[in-house]
Formats: sequence, C-alpha cells, structure tokens
Amino acid sequence: MGQNQSVMVIFRSRLNPVSGAEYQRMAERMDTLARSMPAFTSFKTFAAPDGERVSIVEFESERAVSAWTNHREHLEAQRRGREAFYSEYRIQVPSPIRERTFKRPESQEPA
Repeated sequence: MGQNQSVMVIFRSRLNPVSGAEYQRMAERMDTLARSMPAFTSFKTFAAPDGERVSIVEFESERAVSAWTNHREHLEAQRRGREAFYSEYRIQVPSPIRERTFKRPESQEPA
C-alpha cells in the first residue's frame, strides 16, 4: 500500500427490529469516538431500501485502524452489537488494486 493511501473499513450490517434508542445512542457515540481518533479521515453511513446499512470509515494507516478496532469503548460497542443490535454484519478492509480520483476545482462550473 502506498504511503499516501488511506485505509478504509467497510462495515455492512442489518439491524434487529428491536435495536431502537439504545442503538441510536451507541451509533452516535461511535461516530463521535471515531472522529476523535488520531489519523481519522472520514466516516459515512448509508442505508439501502432493503435494510442493509453500510458504514465506511477511513484512517491514515493500518495502525490507526487497529487503534480504532481495539479501543475500549469500541470493543464494548462491538460486544453489544453482537448481543442485541445486529442480525448480521460483515467487516471488510480492502486493499486497493487501483485508485483514481477526480475533483473539480470550485472555481470551475460544469459544462
């Protein structure tokens, strides 16, 4: 992996129907905690019409991902998630084969 490539963690999940307010509080806390971690880059969550949720968390290094994975509060959230919140989940940390980016300068309007 190149020095300037971030490490992405993809968390795909389905919630139990009874997850409710406790889950929401935990999810908000994990968002805040992830954003406070050293070498944090971004955290985004999406929901599909079929109920699958996808969270993408990026850090600057594998070391930072490891710190996040093993953080005391995050470990407790993982335990609680398996116990009560999720009917299923899958975590992937992909290795980019190729990466391309494009960003239009703010001063340029699309044609």
